[in-house]
Amino acid sequence: MSTQKVWFITGASKGMGLETVNAVLKNGGKVAATSRNLQELIDNIGNQNENFLPLQVDITNDKEVKNAIQNTIDTFGRIDVVLNNAGYYLVGSVEEISDEEFRKTIDVNLLGTVNVIRNAMPFLRQQESGHILNIASNMGYIGYANTGSYNAAKFAVIGLSEALAQEVKPFHIKVTAIAPGMFRTSFMSDSTLAEAKNKIAVYNVEQHVNMLKSFDGNQPGDPKKLAKVLLAVTELPNPPVHLPLGNDSYDSIVAHRKNEAQEMETWKHLSYSTNFD
Repeated sequence: MSTQKVWFITGASKGMGLETVNAVLKNGGKVAATSRNLQELIDNIGNQNENFLPLQVDITNDKEVKNAIQNTIDTFGRIDVVLNNAGYYLVGSVEEISDEEFRKTIDVNLLGTVNVIRNAMPFLRQQESGHILNIASNMGYIGYANTGSYNAAKFAVIGLSEALAQEVKPFHIKVTAIAPGMFRTSFMSDSTLAEAKNKIAVYNVEQHVNMLKSFDGNQPGDPKKLAKVLLAVTELPNPPVHLPLGNDSYDSIVAHRKNEAQEMETWKHLSYSTNFD
């Protein structure tokens, strides 16, 4: 495995992002790691070295992202892997979620990813190499009640990744949408899980929140193993565009697509009925 790739990782102060930073550094690579909380990022990485560049960045701010990308290029000379990992999970029915809350979900999970890609692409295109890893979710393939804003953002990340993969292929740049299932991070903890402020009792969102929080600390996925897979994927000559991680993610996506295919076949006669005779 190559040891000198330069990674640009968002949402790097905890969870999957932090584990990937540690894995890259342990493997001899270089990392520009971003977080809103710079001190937390530095504290969590621990041993500092010349291969680690901590950056305080709000990925929803295009100017901050542009400066961070340029800082990475100035420091390490190139970027080989972009890992769009930063995420925000909001629980609430579509009716409950305010305009501001919905937009924040889209801003962080989708537009932040777009900001990073847009600003990294000129350098990746010029060097005619690179790999963009976009963290989506099995919820980017399957809609679930009371998580509509998150579904909307992650479905968009999947579509964005598919389109981007076609656009950048002529420049020898690869794109993979990573769809993790439940991994043992703080993503479903009290400190991370966000809820719509204006609740409507009939949707029973509190019950949904309590269910999610019950998973905290019990998720089957090992984030350290996920990080190893991400490193391995960046060494593949022909990596997948879609990569579910965790048997829960893989199984649910495959089952959902089978159900979709059956539904489409059932209503095929309507689909085929709309052309001119």
